[in-house]
Amino acid sequence: MGRDTPIGRGRLRGHAYVMLLITVAVLAGAAATSISLGANAARRDAEQELLAVGDDFTRALRSYRGVMSGQPLEAGMPGPRSLEDLLRDPRAPGVRRHIRQIPADPLTGRREWGLVIDAAGGIVGIHSLADGQPIRRTGFAPGQASFENAASYRQWVFGPLEAHAAGRGAR
Repeated sequence: MGRDTPIGRGRLRGHAYVMLLITVAVLAGAAATSISLGANAARRDAEQELLAVGDDFTRALRSYRGVMSGQPLEAGMPGPRSLEDLLRDPRAPGVRRHIRQIPADPLTGRREWGLVIDAAGGIVGIHSLADGQPIRRTGFAPGQASFENAASYRQWVFGPLEAHAAGRGAR
């Protein structure tokens, strides 16, 4: 029985079909791996952006609390009642901005943030409302040392140092 017989051609087609299936499976696996790596890279980028946005919020909250006394941050200084107070300070005559805009959370894409409220009702910290465990576990800046090995993004609280020690009533 040679290759020109119907039985020989059928075997060749069967082998070609199996090789095609193997090739498709390998390509699908490679595509899935690429997508997974891309998603992790995007999340790492979003985490890095969250750290930068958090630093902006920390500076804005410090600025707001320092406006009344003209001094650097002091314990007991009131925080803003809402994030909008950082856009236009209601205590100051004219326009006093501590932050230019309320940025979107890089992890959720929304302009909604978790708030840490002190006993007087002022905001002393913010955090992401994103679910999940951070990819970054170590190597934070000194002001972010409390983020080491956090179980969720909600534990990445940005704000003046007292924010971390204040009664953490999240809103």
